Amino acid sequence: MNVKRYKVQMEVEGPLALFTRPDSGDTPCSYPVPTWSAAKGMFEAIARTRSAFIKPLSVEICKPIKYRKYVNNYGGPLRKQSDVKGGNSYQLQATVLEDVCFRLYGVVEKLSDAPGKTTNSEHALQMIFERRLLKQQYFYPLCLGWKEFSLSYFGPLRPDTDELYVQAGHNEIIPSMLYSVFDSPTNGEYSPDFRQNVEIKNGRLEYDQ
Repeated sequence: MNVKRYKVQMEVEGPLALFTRPDSGDTPCSYPVPTWSAAKGMFEAIARTRSAFIKPLSVEICKPIKYRKYVNNYGGPLRKQSDVKGGNSYQLQATVLEDVCFRLYGVVEKLSDAPGKTTNSEHALQMIFERRLLKQQYFYPLCLGWKEFSLSYFGPLRPDTDELYVQAGHNEIIPSMLYSVFDSPTNGEYSPDFRQNVEIKNGRLEYDQ
């Protein structure tokens, strides 16, 4: 039996991005593409419901991957206790992505604990997402990893991106990549899931390899 899949897609672009490798320590370093959790967060910033969620399927790299050093004054809880008590910040160095553009692809799936309804919750979320994306509406501002890394564009796929930017020649093996942070799409417990030898092939990464 063929089951209809309610797919969605979007394009995001911005000057800086940081999808942190957890093993990069005190100097955060970015993966070359958004993690599954980061992609899910961007989808949910636009549309979400209690009965279904958008599961990321893949990501395409639409501009050359470029890294750069980034420094900001950190004032968060990971400072030394002496700095916290003294109200002092310190300079946090990171390796971030510069001038990025990605295409994200996903599919709407019904939540296992969704309230019983007769309506097609997957189709409903797909329609809500497409309508809000076209109008560039969101529940909270989208970001490219760090909250301060805002987007210069998010919306439907742009025709000129195909001609100008799609990086069909980018190939890379990521030895270990964070997939998701929690053990459930909603109300999950903290349980990081890593995937091994994740492959970016011809500029495209399939999250479920």
